[in-house]
Formats: sequence, structure tokens, C-alpha cells
Amino acid sequence: MSRLVLRAASFSSSHSTASTASYSLSRLSCSRRPLAATASSLPRAQPSTRSYSFFSSKKSAIDTKSLQQTKSATTGNTTSATAAATPAFDNANMTQPKSEEEWRAVLNPEQFRILRQKGTEMAYTGEYTKNKDQGVYRCAGCQTPLYTSSTKFDACGWCSFYDAVPGAVGRHPDPDGRRVEIVCNACGGHLGHVFKGEGYGNPTDERHCVNSISLKFQPGDV
Repeated sequence: MSRLVLRAASFSSSHSTASTASYSLSRLSCSRRPLAATASSLPRAQPSTRSYSFFSSKKSAIDTKSLQQTKSATTGNTTSATAAATPAFDNANMTQPKSEEEWRAVLNPEQFRILRQKGTEMAYTGEYTKNKDQGVYRCAGCQTPLYTSSTKFDACGWCSFYDAVPGAVGRHPDPDGRRVEIVCNACGGHLGHVFKGEGYGNPTDERHCVNSISLKFQPGDV
């Protein structure tokens, strides 16, 4: 009889424990649903666009400023090319044209690189950059007189002239439109570039920036 009582008590206890556990799980499940519902019902935070807008506006301002500067520089160069006495270069007007093979035969490799391939010598290394002697600067390729010592001045790491021998130097914009190239009108040899409005106070307000290796100096009165 006692065994029956103990087994009944054990059964009752197990049943009670299972009921309690089931009840607890049920309460836990019920308590999670409102939380999930509450979370899903909350409005979602929208990502802030303030930072993006700030940098976007900054980039826009920088791009606009850069565009304006480039446009101003290009306009200035184009204006100087049109207004200056130096004529625009035209291949058809060359008086001393040569083939590439002929130029290689008469020029050394560095002269060919600069005169025919539009290279640039390193700043402050040119033979005539600091030359103060009187004389005439001729094209190193065809010997045509291009500049005189009377228009030479100190400005940078290359030879600087504010004017050329009339009709001797032609000019045209670089392919990117940002600078104006100057060449020997007789043979098309690359000399350098011309810049305007830099404030050097010379009569033309221009600076012909010329590679020494493109020139051959002939001393003498001018």
C-alpha cells in the first residue's frame, strides 16, 4: 500500500513539474511575442544623409572652382595666342621641312627628343638659362634667328624671353588646351611654351619659356 502511495506521489510531483515547465515556456513565449511586435512596430531609423551631403557639396565646390580656374587659364592662353603678334603655326608655311630620318641625321639624340618629340630639358640645366651675353638665339635645328638677348630676362629654370624675332616663332594650343606651345616657324621644331599675365612687368606681359637645347647662341651686337 505504501508503495502505491509513493508512486502516486511521485507521479503527481512529475506531472506538476512538467505542468510548471510547460506553463513557464508558455509565459516566456507569450512574453516574447509582444516584444517582437513592439520592436517591429517601432519606426525604423532612416540613415542620415547629412554627412554625404556635406562632402558632396564640398566636392561640388572644389570641382566648380577647379573648372573655373582651368577655363580661366585656357581662355587667357587662347586670348594671348590670338592677340599677340606671334603668328599661329602652320605646317604648310615651313621653309625648312625634313623627314624624321633626316632630322635624326642632323640632330643629336637629346636635340631630337626635344625639338622633334616635344620633350623638356630639366630645369636649371640648360646651357643658356643664365647667359647674359649679347647676341642672337637661333633654332638649333635649322639656324633660323628666333630671339635676341635684348628680350631675354631671368624668370625660371629655362630661358625666358618676352618677345621673338617678328614672324620667326609660331604658337598653337597643346592638345589638352591648357598651355600654348611655341615652335620654330621655319622647321616646326619645339621650343617650349608661352605664358601671359604673370606680372613680370615686361612690354608684352608674356614669357616665352624655351629649352636651351632648342637654341644655338650666336654672340654679337644686336
